[in-house]
Amino acid sequence: MPTFRHVTTIDHPRGRVFTWFTRPGALVRLTPSFFGTVLAEPSDGINPGSTAAMGVGAPGGMGMWLGTAAGSVRGLLPASIAGSKWTRPELRWDALHTELVPGVSFTDVMDKGPLASWTHRHSFSDGAEPGTTVMVDEVHYELPALARGEWARRRFEAELVRMFAFRERQLLADLAFHAAHSGPPLVIAVTGASGLVGRQVCALLAGGGHTVLKLVRRAPRNAGEIFWDPDAGVLDSAALAQCTVVIHLAGHPIGGRFTDSVKDAIYQSRVRGTGLLARTLAELTHDGVARTLVSGSAVGYYGAAASGAGGDPRALVETDPAGTDFLASVCREWEASCAPAAEAGVRVVNVRTGLVLSAAGGVLQRLLPLYLAGAGGPVGSGQWQSWVGIEDIAGIFVHAALTPGVAGPLNGVAPEPVTAAEFAHTLGAVLHRPSGLKVPDAGPRLLLGEQGAAELALASQRVSAAKVQGSGYDFRNADLGSALRHILGR
Repeated sequence: MPTFRHVTTIDHPRGRVFTWFTRPGALVRLTPSFFGTVLAEPSDGINPGSTAAMGVGAPGGMGMWLGTAAGSVRGLLPASIAGSKWTRPELRWDALHTELVPGVSFTDVMDKGPLASWTHRHSFSDGAEPGTTVMVDEVHYELPALARGEWARRRFEAELVRMFAFRERQLLADLAFHAAHSGPPLVIAVTGASGLVGRQVCALLAGGGHTVLKLVRRAPRNAGEIFWDPDAGVLDSAALAQCTVVIHLAGHPIGGRFTDSVKDAIYQSRVRGTGLLARTLAELTHDGVARTLVSGSAVGYYGAAASGAGGDPRALVETDPAGTDFLASVCREWEASCAPAAEAGVRVVNVRTGLVLSAAGGVLQRLLPLYLAGAGGPVGSGQWQSWVGIEDIAGIFVHAALTPGVAGPLNGVAPEPVTAAEFAHTLGAVLHRPSGLKVPDAGPRLLLGEQGAAELALASQRVSAAKVQGSGYDFRNADLGSALRHILGR
């Protein structure tokens, strides 16, 4: 039976490292979007008998093409259809934890899935230097009968190298993040917890020992959920009173044609939900507990043409005025909806998010099928694109939640914005694909309509990350190349 082995040296004590693996969210943090998705987190941590489920895609570029193409299609389908199994080209992998030696090792096996067998043992020992740990991942596996042979084994182990290199970077960065935010564990409420950013925010918080309560629009199924209905103005304030921080990420998706009904949904979903949270937190201030509201916003606040195109304009900072187009007005009202909380003494942070990069959703997911097919190229003519990797935007939200000195608007972007041409060139280089086939402006207009294309695909915003860096946030991926290599496992 073939064996794969990966060794990681960690500059943290063994107890701290092992504890991180026992907490909720570890599997989400360690599962790269180029590998698959977590369908069900472990039912009982790493204890024997605990089960988890993942959806895994085909290996290599073909698997990424299928996964991202399907994800792009799902984004265009009604929610009732987008959730169907046939829209996800993945195979189910059921994992079962079988052995645990606390502080020393734990083992999981593939209970059902695409391989003939898989046993993964995680071992931990003290490193040569005091306060360090050596972690050994040892995998014994057997490929399916139709995929055996030296060529198939080499291809499979190349994918394991990609996955475990990603896991190592994630683990080291998460442990460093938690060491830098080592305050007491908090109870933190999160809206939009099932979204692209929300899942990573919840997992990152849980890895730091914080208790996460998810706001849901149905009857709560367990003690980790709080009921709210923003449209009806209903929120369980008694349950919310347990929390000292609320991270607000919920909102109608932005990325389709700007019809009147879509624009109304985008606006109402942000203003109503934010206002309800702000008013409720203001009412709770009578108990004397210091609380924080970290609410989403977007760089659309500055307007679609805030930086023009080409040239080297001054980077936009948080004190710059709002734009006048539709998304700018939404962001302005979105942030203004926090006023009741701020006026009552709640610390409020408005994270103005840039283009979030992930193979699991957003603009990068939509671009990848074109690039992988050799048909990629810049969208627009020199527009500035202020991007941020999925790991860093999750980190910025959690950093804002855990750092008392952070308040007011905060740009959630990486320190090195790029032009559309630079973005295309870098993505093509990372994927080893051509990137010179410019997308005609008519393409975005066809998909998004005139207004949607102007305010989304063709927007130009060169935004500064100076404030978030000055607050002590340490970017995992400050430049686009390193961010894409991490996200895509290159």
